[in-house]
Amino acid sequence: VQLQAYGGGLVQAGGSLRLSCAASGRTFNFYGMGWFRQVPGKDREFVSAITWSVGSTYYADSVKGRFTISADNAKDTVDLQMNSLKPEDTAIYYCAAKIYGGSYYSSRAYDYWGQGTLVTVSS
Repeated sequence: VQLQAYGGGLVQAGGSLRLSCAASGRTFNFYGMGWFRQVPGKDREFVSAITWSVGSTYYADSVKGRFTISADNAKDTVDLQMNSLKPEDTAIYYCAAKIYGGSYYSSRAYDYWGQGTLVTVSS
C-alpha cells in the first residue's frame, strides 16, 4: 500500500487549502483513513478521519467547523478541505490508513502512512 499526500502550500490566515491523499495497492481492506499533523518538537496530532465503508467522520476539536474530510472510494482518495486557516494550523500534514477498527484518534491505530505535505499559514 502506498499513500501519496499533496496539496500543501503557503496561505494567509483566513484562507483555504485542499489536501488530497491518493491510495494505491491493497486498498480493498481499508477500514478508514485519517489526517494527522505534526510540528517540530511535538507529537503527531489527530486532525480528522473517515470510515471507508459508511463515511462516518471524526474531527479534532481544534478544526471542527473549519475542516471537512471526504472520501471517494472508487478513486481511493481522501480529501481534507481546510477553511478559515489559522497560523496554528501550520504543520506537516500526513494521511494514514487503517485496516482494523477501533480508535481513529491515535496514530498507533494506523497501519500505513503517506510522506506528508507542508501547510504554512501566515499571519
